[in-house]
Amino acid sequence: MKTIEKILYHIKYDGPVTAKVLAEKFQLTTMGIRQHLQTMEEQGLVESYDVKVKVGRPTRHWQLTFQGHQHFGNHHGELAVQTLHAVSDLFGQQGLQAIIAKREQQTLSHYQTAIAHCSDLKSKLTTLTELRQHDGYMAELICDNNGFLLIENHCPICLAATHCQSLCHSELTVFQQLLGENTLIQRQEHIITGQRRCAYRITSK
Repeated sequence: MKTIEKILYHIKYDGPVTAKVLAEKFQLTTMGIRQHLQTMEEQGLVESYDVKVKVGRPTRHWQLTFQGHQHFGNHHGELAVQTLHAVSDLFGQQGLQAIIAKREQQTLSHYQTAIAHCSDLKSKLTTLTELRQHDGYMAELICDNNGFLLIENHCPICLAATHCQSLCHSELTVFQQLLGENTLIQRQEHIITGQRRCAYRITSK
């Protein structure tokens, strides 16, 4: 993988970052990283902003632009949006909701089969994270003192979900039905509201 691609993936997963951190991460000089970032900025993939510090010059951070986020696949988003509009035109909102419900049922069934062998919440979430990773969500699971945080750094259906937010509600419903009524799931970050990722806080009741 080229250095520019590595930088894109790092920012996609970890959010805004300094050139110094990237240099340490990839064992390159800070000057070399800045040159890559300059090229990426010219391509419209990243943008920078300065953060004031108590002493010295402001620290420059780099983040992905909208175009940078679009660099990652979205499973033919435009086609999905066109299909949603066509279904709505032909069959109305009732028909559209029926299709979303069918997708929800199929996804739930697939996930239920995959976690059937899991005996506790952690093992279920570990398997779910692997499933979401495979589906293109760049998923990761964090375990902390407050329970679990399921993070999805990318949404392959983002464009379609922006036009039809029932898709996002459907995914939350799948998680809840999959993990059961004794599990509390709260979406704390949401890509389509402008945040860089989706994040779900998951705890046992």
